[in-house]
Amino acid sequence: MPNKNRKKKSHDPFFADDNRKRRKPNHDDDAEIESDFEEDEFFASADADADEESEEETGAEARKRIAQDYLRKVREIAQKEKEREDGEEVEEDDDEEGARDSLVAQKLIKEQQEESGRVRRAIASRVKVSGDEGFRVLAKHRCSVTSVALSEDDSKGFSASKDGVIMQWDVNSGQCERYKWPSDSVLKSHGLKDPQASATKQSKHVLSLSVSSDGRYLATGGLDRHVHIWDTRTREHLQAFPGHRGPVSCLTFRQGTSELFSGSFDRTVKIWNVEDRTYMNTLFGHQSEILSIDCLRKERVLTAGRDRSMQLFKVHEESRLVFRAPASSLECGCFINNDELLSGSDDGSIELWDVMRKKPVYILRNAHALLVDNMKSDQKDSEKLPNGNLENGYHQNHHSSSVFSWVSAVTVCRNSDLAASGAGNGSVRLWAVESETKDIKPLHDVPLVGFVNSLAFAKSAEFLVAGVGQEPRLGRWGRNAEARNGVSILPLQL
Repeated sequence: MPNKNRKKKSHDPFFADDNRKRRKPNHDDDAEIESDFEEDEFFASADADADEESEEETGAEARKRIAQDYLRKVREIAQKEKEREDGEEVEEDDDEEGARDSLVAQKLIKEQQEESGRVRRAIASRVKVSGDEGFRVLAKHRCSVTSVALSEDDSKGFSASKDGVIMQWDVNSGQCERYKWPSDSVLKSHGLKDPQASATKQSKHVLSLSVSSDGRYLATGGLDRHVHIWDTRTREHLQAFPGHRGPVSCLTFRQGTSELFSGSFDRTVKIWNVEDRTYMNTLFGHQSEILSIDCLRKERVLTAGRDRSMQLFKVHEESRLVFRAPASSLECGCFINNDELLSGSDDGSIELWDVMRKKPVYILRNAHALLVDNMKSDQKDSEKLPNGNLENGYHQNHHSSSVFSWVSAVTVCRNSDLAASGAGNGSVRLWAVESETKDIKPLHDVPLVGFVNSLAFAKSAEFLVAGVGQEPRLGRWGRNAEARNGVSILPLQL
């Protein structure tokens, strides 16, 4: 019976018709079909497009060309240095050219190690501030400056203020160019959402800004709960990212990428891809407002907030480290390198952290203490707290509970031991961060009237930029009418 069924199945008319249809010859294959479409013109245009695409430079070819240009420049610099040492121009033989290339290779390796944070430049001990040259005004604002940032080559700077003014200025000439906000209809076409809660119109109040490593994009955030993206070449508005439920208080680009991190009063960190204009992810962990954010080359984000914690998010591993501070609120924080952190608190102290420890390894108290009796305190390294932390000056002559002594800004010169901090007590202080001894030593105390709401070092450590205002960055709980709203620059000598 099974054989009969198999035989009957093999003669099933359904399969027979199917096979017959497959074997049916198509007699119309050779017939021409009339059409208005010109086949030769199509393939000719396709070949032309293919030739144009082949002529376009690919990403790999562009990187190779940039690397070759950079290598040629480094070789020219090495050649000029050698000619300067020899005093005359000489022709090189193969041995000298090989030695020069080895020096170039060593220089490139050193630069790469410094960029990756493996090597730290010891420049703090060599930094000098001229007595005659203090801070000078570089750009003026009508309202308090809330944030400053520098381009990767230190040639341009950016600043924002409470009245929504965003300015771009040249570091050398001081020439300023203002960013113009587009109309509401244009902003809505770029992604802006309607005001929430009781607000009747969008606020232009800017709290933070950050510039990408390639210098193409500028990101700003403020009270309107949006992250705005600008083109630095045309100063035009490109995109508005909605999503935060509170003011955007801090922004930072990941070095070498178009990846942007935004921190907000809604206690979250959001990740954006500026190149693709897309939202990527949201990070949770803080129990109160996030006030500060920083990121290096690794996909790790450092945040500080009013919940007395500083948190290090490892985005790729989907984990985080929580660091607890003794202060009631951490006002600011930044990376020193991949293993060390620096923060400033509202009790006037500066904390040095190690990523392997959840508590500060060193606390510098009264970093910007007010002089009550107009007495200048002396730094006493011998005065130690029971936990080994340094207590600055004579405590009975100072007080740090005032808003004027809150450490509102800290920054570190990239891949170096040089740091700076600012407050509202009338000065910016430079520090040397000692990694081996795990302490912070004072270098210079430079007068600057007003609330120092933001600081930025040049990558070359040739100058320091400060954003100054008559009021603190995030509120109006203090005011100094003598201060000049704007951006000030401090030249440094190495």
